[in-house]
Amino acid sequence: KGAEIRKVQRSERCRDQKGAEIRKVQRFRKARRIRKVQRIGEVWRLRKILRFRKVQGYWMSRRSGLSKKAWPALLIMVVLLMACGCAGGGRGDKTGERLVTESGKETGAAAPITQQMTEQQPSTDTRKVAEKEPAPQITETDWSEYFESLNGAAVVYDASAMQYKIYNREAAQTRRSPCSTFKIISSLTALEKGIIEPENSTHGWSGEVFWNEDWNHDIDFEDAFRASCVWYFREVIDEIGQERMQEELERLKYGNCDITDWEGRLNTNNNNPALTGFWIESSLLISPKEQTEVMARIFGPDTVYAPETLESLKAVMMLAEQEETQGNGSALRIYGKTGMGKTQGIVVDAWYTGFAEKDGRNLYFCVYLGRTDGENVSSARARDIAVRILSDC
Repeated sequence: KGAEIRKVQRSERCRDQKGAEIRKVQRFRKARRIRKVQRIGEVWRLRKILRFRKVQGYWMSRRSGLSKKAWPALLIMVVLLMACGCAGGGRGDKTGERLVTESGKETGAAAPITQQMTEQQPSTDTRKVAEKEPAPQITETDWSEYFESLNGAAVVYDASAMQYKIYNREAAQTRRSPCSTFKIISSLTALEKGIIEPENSTHGWSGEVFWNEDWNHDIDFEDAFRASCVWYFREVIDEIGQERMQEELERLKYGNCDITDWEGRLNTNNNNPALTGFWIESSLLISPKEQTEVMARIFGPDTVYAPETLESLKAVMMLAEQEETQGNGSALRIYGKTGMGKTQGIVVDAWYTGFAEKDGRNLYFCVYLGRTDGENVSSARARDIAVRILSDC
């Protein structure tokens, strides 16, 4: 009986040993398959890179008008030019050595020399640019009759005449919160990036009851823009994200480009996260003159935005209540956006900004109203003032 038990134990040990060998072989084969897949993936990745570079080189040659045979000659020319530049840099009275020596001093004597060189070089380029593109003329205009007793400013830029007309220049150059006029920028960015598709742009209402009845339902892009629905554009801006929004503001040179208070916690008038943001009485600031310049960058002849993006934006910005023609028969079409901000329940910022098409010209404009005690300050009044000014321009 003991012999039989030992025999069974030996067979079990053999079986365990065999199983261990099988598992070892299986692990080896699995590792080999994984390495093979990794090698295949690496090969395909390299093929994709090479294919991309080949296509990139092809399109570069197409854009530059150079054939494949011409690229080596171009590279040789670049190398020769670099060699000539290095040789030219070595000649002279060892100015480079003197700069290095001076830069090592604690007095920092090389800094003024570098600054002087950088200031001298752009001066020639600046003169050339000034000769090609004269600076716009700025004319201070008395539009006080439109403002009556309201504090504010107005700017109209006629691109064809290269002329600014400004009322209250100091206020026109003072940066304030853009409030809902920023919906022009968020809409532009979302349309350009494909985040908003006008035909399929409805956002669902959360069920929270807001002070504006027009916001208390599911709403699409056009209605949200016209009703200035804050919660809708809060969601849109969150979809855009901080990085892309920062890039867009820097490209447009939009005021101070400060979106650090992304959630709008600096806003003392409202603590509802659905109704606050960096553009509502918070970190982002812009002046009325800068608003006008941004409108020219967006809708001017040098715009970088797609035509379909601009058409969708113009459709929601068009002033519905305007007359097709004025009394003198000249056509006037106005596109704009209102904006209004409060501090401790008092209106401190009211805007209307955009552009107008009149007699084949584009007039970029901005009307701003500041806090005026004893007066009804609103974005509707800013819009009315803008319409009257544009009609007389």
